[in-house]
Amino acid sequence: MNRLQTRNVQYAVLALLAILTGCALPASRSEPGSVAGVASPTRPLPVVPDSRASTNTVQVAYQTTAEASSTEAIQPAPMPGQSVLIAADSKPEVPEPQSSQSSFRSVDPQDPFVGQVDLPVEQLVTEVQARNPSLQAAVAAWSAAAQRYPQQVSLEDPMFEYMISPGGVARTSDGGGWMVQFSQKFSWPGKRELRGNAASAEANAMQGDMGDARLKLAEMTRMAYYDFYLAERMTEVNATTQKLLTQFREIARNKYSANQATEQDVLQTDVELANLQSRSTEISRDEQVAKARINTLLHRMPDCPLPPPTAKLSLRDALPEATVLQGLAERSRPDLYAACSRAQAEEANLALAQKEYYPDVAMVAKYDGFMPEDMRPQVGMQMNVPLQLSRRSAAVREAEARVQQRRWEYQNLVDSVRFEVQSAHDRAAQSREVVRLYEEKILPASQRNIESAQANYTSGKLDFLRLLDAERQLYSQRAMYYQAIAEYHRRLAELDRAVGEPVR
Repeated sequence: MNRLQTRNVQYAVLALLAILTGCALPASRSEPGSVAGVASPTRPLPVVPDSRASTNTVQVAYQTTAEASSTEAIQPAPMPGQSVLIAADSKPEVPEPQSSQSSFRSVDPQDPFVGQVDLPVEQLVTEVQARNPSLQAAVAAWSAAAQRYPQQVSLEDPMFEYMISPGGVARTSDGGGWMVQFSQKFSWPGKRELRGNAASAEANAMQGDMGDARLKLAEMTRMAYYDFYLAERMTEVNATTQKLLTQFREIARNKYSANQATEQDVLQTDVELANLQSRSTEISRDEQVAKARINTLLHRMPDCPLPPPTAKLSLRDALPEATVLQGLAERSRPDLYAACSRAQAEEANLALAQKEYYPDVAMVAKYDGFMPEDMRPQVGMQMNVPLQLSRRSAAVREAEARVQQRRWEYQNLVDSVRFEVQSAHDRAAQSREVVRLYEEKILPASQRNIESAQANYTSGKLDFLRLLDAERQLYSQRAMYYQAIAEYHRRLAELDRAVGEPVR
């Protein structure tokens, strides 16, 4: 036999032995279209998992694989000659998480989220604002301040006075020995009105504080919600990566059985899987912390169950110009309204201090039984004499200084609001651009990289460490993608807080 016939006979013998022992057959060098490590009927090779697979499917598949990785059949690889790479003109899609379709159940029949598939952020904000004690305290403080106005504008209680002499009881026949008197104090015209204006302005300031507390509470709720969202998405990424690594382990084990790879490839996969399991515990901790924070804001026990967050967060269109948002913030921010109201209250106090130079008057009606009969009915008035001018002048100067203080505080707050809006606007726009880059460039490139690495390793053109590097890169980029989405929505929450209302 010539050399070609001898090689064909050897190859046929190897094929027969491979079929009998169940080992993978090395690809023939004379067939350039074949892939090394062709799957045998008992050990099929995996394909690259679809990144759009649902979370539940990924988790169940991984759990089953982890429990019985030695016996489970994995999806078969493409047959020799079939390409596992995507077409050059196709565009890989960004992985879209899918939420569970089961309704949320709770032991508490009053739970506002019973029967829901997921937890929308706006509903959560509404529930927190209705339940949180800090906001209720701010509402009570405003309600209390609003009751000061009728107290300040009302007249003082009239005074009643009655006197009787020790011996006057025995001489009641001639009307002597007793006296009765009524008096009513009247402030100088304008004083009560100014006191009422100051009290009303203080109540308006408390109302602004209540609105500011509402905005801060909404921001804190959204921040906790996006932490919850990120933990859920990281759980999905971790589960998907564990499934992918399990498939890599099966490939490495098949190649090791065929003496095409070393045992280190299999052991290295076990190390990577253990690292992912360790990371899974950290993600679970972050999720529990986020849920505890949300439940605390809801004024519930920290360990109360919650439905999962919305699986896919929408991205807003282009933001309005920062100057437009700054003007809107100056009209909408409740803390600016509170600062302006406090300045108005100090202006009313200044005007009141200036009126303290004028006396207050008390009208008196009296019947004096100690006087002769024709002089017993009496009417008159009482008034204070404002002689302490230095005290009143100091009070005026103090009020003027407080007015200036409040005005400068207001201007400083306006500057801070403009800065907050500008910085929040820029951060939100930058975060939106990062998300766009991940969706359009980074994730598709990472997906193509892992698919190419898997195909090349299966065909023996790439070592296992390069395959693991591609896997780590894909895991990192998917994790950073969801971190970018969460960061974008956090920046939007800051922008809504800075503007004073949701930015549409």
